[in-house]
Amino acid sequence: MPRLLSIPLLSCRRDLLLLCLSGALMGGAWAQTLTSPLPPAGQAPDAQGHGGVLPSGEGAGVHSPLSPFAPLPRREDVLAWSLLTDVTTRIEKKRIVPVYSAEVKALDQKKQRLQGFMMPLDPGEQQRHFLLSSVPLTCSFCTPGGPESMVEVRTKVPVKYSLGAVVVEGTFHVLPNDPFGFYYRFTDAVGVK
Repeated sequence: MPRLLSIPLLSCRRDLLLLCLSGALMGGAWAQTLTSPLPPAGQAPDAQGHGGVLPSGEGAGVHSPLSPFAPLPRREDVLAWSLLTDVTTRIEKKRIVPVYSAEVKALDQKKQRLQGFMMPLDPGEQQRHFLLSSVPLTCSFCTPGGPESMVEVRTKVPVKYSLGAVVVEGTFHVLPNDPFGFYYRFTDAVGVK
């Protein structure tokens, strides 16, 4: 087993991603298929050097069979991740931008509910700003899927951190050109049962 080098706290996230991916490529009982920003092999590049299919995630991510957390239970009162992850991309002014279906666009600026797994962005037991993911994290340095499988959440009141599934309700925003690469956001959200 290779020896891990000490990585400074503020090192490039790319290095951490490569470290995580190298572990997955080495195999092992915990290895799983991750989404890829690269187009399928064998596709001819276009005039800008991109593959025939633009980079995008591959849906709701992968729930590891080794995860100690159960997959999300089916609920009729929340948005379906299958709807949110059904998004394509295109290149616009040298940026990858999402292309949403009419059904997803119709959700913009409306009160919605979503269940998922919390990915805290700040320390502490009470969270006001976090990501909600369709699958639980299996690697501390990797995202579980593409940007279509995560939603940024900003709450009115703090929500208690949980390793299990949580449900939030708030104003849902579809983000056609977010500077941070998010596709969706909840504002004024609250935790619900």
